[in-house]
Amino acid sequence: MSHVPHELHEEFPEAAEKLHALKTNDAHFARLADEYHAVNREVHRIETDVEPTSDEVLEDLKKKRLNLKDQIAAILAAASNTVS
Repeated sequence: MSHVPHELHEEFPEAAEKLHALKTNDAHFARLADEYHAVNREVHRIETDVEPTSDEVLEDLKKKRLNLKDQIAAILAAASNTVS
């Protein structure tokens, strides 16, 4: 089990500037990023036993985090295609 936080800038290191620009200029992307960070922090607290919970709750949160990451990746890919 990984106890490493999965921050967006670590997940997409090549897209640091795009992440910042999208968070600043795209309200939908900013909401997705905020939600990702909230879920990610919750997963990390559970994995480090700061906030213990059931395995089912942890798995549901991980699935939600992955779904948010997929949406963020799709927006980053679309931004790369239009800005390149």
